Amino acid sequence: MPKRGKKYIEARKLIEADKEYGLKEATELAKKTSVSKFDASIDLDIRLGVDPRHADQMVRGTVSLPHGTGKTIRVLALVNPAKQEEAKEAGADHVGLDDYIEKIQEGWTDIDVIVATPDVMGKIGRLGKVLGPRGLMPNPKSGTVTMDVADAVKDVKAGKIDFRVDKYGILHSTIGKSSFEPDQLRENAEAFLKTVMKLRPASAKGTYIRSVFISSTMGPSIPIARSAVQS
Repeated sequence: MPKRGKKYIEARKLIEADKEYGLKEATELAKKTSVSKFDASIDLDIRLGVDPRHADQMVRGTVSLPHGTGKTIRVLALVNPAKQEEAKEAGADHVGLDDYIEKIQEGWTDIDVIVATPDVMGKIGRLGKVLGPRGLMPNPKSGTVTMDVADAVKDVKAGKIDFRVDKYGILHSTIGKSSFEPDQLRENAEAFLKTVMKLRPASAKGTYIRSVFISSTMGPSIPIARSAVQS
């Protein structure tokens, strides 16, 4: 067990032992128990009753959070010249193709999301070993491989996030910042949870949502009652 600081210990006292909270109380507590000096991220961790080793139980999707994530998302648009002006006008931070493919091959990954058009995916495929482990590979399912480059860039900038269950059956996502109002965090959490519920695989048996926790960066975890999440 890592040694905890005084602020963490005091924050932990605000969480009642063996109690599971509704979304309203949980989001209020997440703000109160944020112990970092910076504007901490507020995260949701959901343990699902799925086995991601089976393709038909893989849970992956996207959701547009009503209030965004509070994070400035750096977007790279890998597109041919005909689409580059469109990407720039939509707010992409970096726009190009061969020049950026070369930079990435050399190890540059100072971005959060890559948007690409289908016609360039043949070139981008060779970057799989670099982009794949970092979760940066564009994917049609997440809306980041599309001819509608402007809409894709705007959606990402506005708070659209991509999520995917890990090998342990856990979904992890940032839903805001400690500077957000509790209602903003609650509404973002509700949007995320509703999307996860809609993605329940038909082959998943038993309890789908097994546990939900909310926490701030460096802050204690707060359990959310499953009754607050329609499971």
